[in-house]
Amino acid sequence: MAAERLAEALRLLQDGQGSPAVAVAGAAALDVDGVAVSLGNEPGRTEVLWCSDDVSRGFEDLQLTLGQGPGPDCMVGGTTVRVPDLARVRHDRWPELVMEAPGLAARAVFCFPLRMGGIGLGVLTAVRRAPGPLTSGQSADAAILAAALTRYFLEGAGPARQERGPMRPQDPVTLPDPVNLPDPADPPDPLPFLHHAVVHQATGMVSVQLAVSLADALLRLRAHAYGSGRTVTDVSQDVVARRLRLASDAEPLPPAADKD
Repeated sequence: MAAERLAEALRLLQDGQGSPAVAVAGAAALDVDGVAVSLGNEPGRTEVLWCSDDVSRGFEDLQLTLGQGPGPDCMVGGTTVRVPDLARVRHDRWPELVMEAPGLAARAVFCFPLRMGGIGLGVLTAVRRAPGPLTSGQSADAAILAAALTRYFLEGAGPARQERGPMRPQDPVTLPDPVNLPDPADPPDPLPFLHHAVVHQATGMVSVQLAVSLADALLRLRAHAYGSGRTVTDVSQDVVARRLRLASDAEPLPPAADKD
């Protein structure tokens, strides 16, 4: 059954039908409560492309708000980050995230990099409501899905994919020659709706309003969100709608989040 569900996720990518349905199929294939696919190569400046459910979406929003967590670590290190129980994470690893852990719907998080050689494209994140590790089979399936997503974003949805035969879970995922890779800064056009696009829009507005760099503007958005107990996405929506204007003496950023 797991192989059939994974095959469905791969089929969607093979047919160029990338959509939230891929995340839903991926969650079913991995037997987890939620899956999120994020694009980007810099912590704090990623886009959540697809989420399968509110649990995965909420966790991605929290990581963006705090600027820390397994997703950013996975992106920076380019390696898988496994957290079988968020409640047992050392406090000094992700201080703010650890403080929020008791109230989170997500209890276990597993992040797999979307990466080709030295090119980082994003992260595949699987979350569970209950603590516990992935099985070896689930980890292998997640690695296959991550490799297929990497190929999907590198190649786009054009004829190159249509010429290939259908992908099967047991088949190795062959990635393209890195010499002929398209520029990762110029992803397939058009991309579907990006969940955190409003954050970037608000960052630009705050940058202009306060005459600060984009990086500082994002830090101020995070600080306001953290201090008010809201997500950075919600705060950004208020900024873009002009319901909120940050003061020039915005509250300082929480200590650990400033390290990104």
